[in-house]
Amino acid sequence: MSPHLDLTAPYAPLVRRIESEGSVDGQILRIDHFLNHRIEPGFIFELAHELARRLSFFQPNIILTAEASGIAPALIVAQTLNVPMVYAKKYSTQVEAPALSREIHSPTKGDNTRLVISRRYIKPGQRIVIVDDFLANGRTAAALIDMAREAGADVLGAGFVVEKRFKHGREYIESLHVPVSSLAQVEHLKNGRAILTQPRKE
Repeated sequence: MSPHLDLTAPYAPLVRRIESEGSVDGQILRIDHFLNHRIEPGFIFELAHELARRLSFFQPNIILTAEASGIAPALIVAQTLNVPMVYAKKYSTQVEAPALSREIHSPTKGDNTRLVISRRYIKPGQRIVIVDDFLANGRTAAALIDMAREAGADVLGAGFVVEKRFKHGREYIESLHVPVSSLAQVEHLKNGRAILTQPRKE
């Protein structure tokens, strides 16, 4: 990896916005008013372009994500890098066979979700980068990595808009030999506030 590539440098515009606008509900950081429910296109474009800049090092030819909240940043990363995007469908019985599938537990929702991808869209030898909105415990990203590898593809990296460092998902994904990039790192949640890694001063 390039010695000049910092995959986890805090992206100041996002850090400042989370600090000023984010709310905390237990272990859940809510920034869905601009990231993954109500989406601000201009800001999402800015975030995804920065993520694409970092992930371009891996020279992917497919961006892989999971529906639904990963689609917006992943689509813009794919557009920026001029490669297709594939998303794993949730709860779907409509994905044609043969298909890749994994069941994951969602601690946020408290239940299990099945992710499904048609084998038509992930091929042996493809260069895959995972993109999603949040990295917490890493189960979703790990399921995507596992499915891509089952299909014979190479998973070269994973990029996230926000990383919850206290959930240790980074360690899990890196143990699978996949480098992780993130734009904002939440160290912990305390007294109703998100404590983030701070950008380096210029």
